Amino acid sequence: MPAEAEWRQSVFSLAALRRFATYLALWLILIGFNIADLAIGVAAAAWATIVSILLLPVNDRQISPLALAKHCLRLPWQSLVAGADVARRALDPRLPVQPGFITHATGLADGPGRNAFRAIMSLQPGTLPVSVAKSGDMLIHCLDMSQPIAAQLVDEEALFLQLTKGGEKHPKRNG
Repeated sequence: MPAEAEWRQSVFSLAALRRFATYLALWLILIGFNIADLAIGVAAAAWATIVSILLLPVNDRQISPLALAKHCLRLPWQSLVAGADVARRALDPRLPVQPGFITHATGLADGPGRNAFRAIMSLQPGTLPVSVAKSGDMLIHCLDMSQPIAAQLVDEEALFLQLTKGGEKHPKRNG
């Protein structure tokens, strides 16, 4: 077996083992540790692992633990600020509301990575992803066009790419 094939097999095996352990731990948290139920838990975790691999195949991208911690700490605050900003603008007629659309040219390839990025973008104050063109350009609805939303989205994408240690880039844009 060539070295690359061995490496891919080890990545796959490790990812499958992690998923299995996660599902089994979830089972034990929900059901509790009982020797009689353990066989059912192992079977359920095995089936969940198989289904998860079929629905979301294993790849060789790794998530940076430090970047994940940053995101986990930043996301709730960002969501709270976004909700408060929208509510404040909706309830106070003196605050500026200049709705419109911008296009954000993302470097992310179509798939789970881009979808996760779109979900994160929806937590930005006053932004909501509307659609994605085949080229990867995203149409974003903005509540206030006077804000530097394009720059915020570029920064957000850079942070997201750090999360997946470079992520999966769109072939036409980032080679």
